[in-house]
Amino acid sequence: MTRGRPAAALLLVCAVALAGCSIASRPSTSVPQPRTLSGTLDKAAYAIEVPARWNGALFLYSHGYVAPGQANGAVDAPGPDVASWLLGRGYAVAGSSYSSTGWAVEDALKDQVALLDFFAAHVGKPKRTIAWGHSLGGMITAGLVQLYPDRFAGAIPMCGVLAGSVATWNQALDGAYAFKTLLAPGSNLQLVHISQPAANLQLAGQLAASAGSTPAGQARLALAAAVGDLPGWFDPAAPEPAPDDYPARAAAQALWNTRVDFAYAFAGRAEVEQRAGGNPSWNLGVDYRRLLQQSIDRDEVVGLYRVAGLDLDRDLAALNAGATIRPDAAAVAYLRRNFVFDGRLAVPVLTMHTAGDGLVVPEQEDAYAAAVKASGSMSLLRQLFVHRAGHCAFTEAETISAAQELVQRLDHGSWDEAALDPAALNRRAAALGDRYAVAFTGAAASPAFYRWPAAPFLRPFDANAQPPAA
Repeated sequence: MTRGRPAAALLLVCAVALAGCSIASRPSTSVPQPRTLSGTLDKAAYAIEVPARWNGALFLYSHGYVAPGQANGAVDAPGPDVASWLLGRGYAVAGSSYSSTGWAVEDALKDQVALLDFFAAHVGKPKRTIAWGHSLGGMITAGLVQLYPDRFAGAIPMCGVLAGSVATWNQALDGAYAFKTLLAPGSNLQLVHISQPAANLQLAGQLAASAGSTPAGQARLALAAAVGDLPGWFDPAAPEPAPDDYPARAAAQALWNTRVDFAYAFAGRAEVEQRAGGNPSWNLGVDYRRLLQQSIDRDEVVGLYRVAGLDLDRDLAALNAGATIRPDAAAVAYLRRNFVFDGRLAVPVLTMHTAGDGLVVPEQEDAYAAAVKASGSMSLLRQLFVHRAGHCAFTEAETISAAQELVQRLDHGSWDEAALDPAALNRRAAALGDRYAVAFTGAAASPAFYRWPAAPFLRPFDANAQPPAA
């Protein structure tokens, strides 16, 4: 992706590609030049860069979702300047394109391990390998260290799908189900077993445009957004709307839905169902009244319903009465394998997420932490948060700072808790200079690490959970 695009337009690109807004890295023109290797391994393109004075460590990058039909090149780092920074300090970088597009978790896990084997055979066995990646690549990163802990020293999943595949697609179903039930119950909008994804997405957009023209429609759109915990903040270049500015927050949620999330809920699901061999999601037994009580958007929904003169209790009762969608057992099993987290960590993991992420909501971090805590592995996990809107909207300085902190943990054997404090992280990021104070939009941005006011993921599903009978 190129720099300098307007924030909203770039978010659209991220929605299509879910690639974590990654930029294909290229080495700097410094001398001596890094050694580069590229080619194809079992239909998966790869890119490798090794500095002339390699320190023996490798950063293995996993890119995010690429929509079927889109270009699918190998990406070996989050951006060219980040790659140059790493190469200049002796680190090698590598990444695979994966052998398929879409929800390519199964292929990505295999392809990234194959690339590690290739690297060992043609460059040398790394003394230390760090997995990292954005978005769907964040899930792949966490999956790699769960499946192959002996191959990695640590991991940095960024804006990762860390609630796992089953939970993520369940929560997407909740928002889509609430949208149809409250705003278009008699429409032909398909929630599961989607047969015509393009037409389905177009219909969802038309229904949303119509609903957004009235206070009642706006309130019900807000309720549909709330059961997915969508943030009321869309533009990375704009300040977050005030907590009680309900119209502004609802407008931001509408943008997340119509410009980003609907593409997955009403179209992208079809590709997942094809991979999984059926519908992997359900809402049978879900209490939407309880979800709203736990949602970060509860007060907004209550306020907008009051202004619209609607009966919130009646709408919640309608949602609960119609919650009868069951999954296909084989499809759930496929997503469990690709991928659900057991929380058992064997290496240090440092995650990072933007607070105003409406595609992979930051509450996914709570689901991951809960699984890790239940396994007794919390000493190996630390989580960073950046107060900015956007999916994976980190600056290069924030990304490098996260890498520095994980390397410090590996070098010294313990987390530097003082250095992980948001204020200290912001100082470290600022010290990198203006060159790295650039967000994915191409605009300058100050470091914005902060303490996230933790909130629960509304549809958790870890390795010990069980779906309802199909």
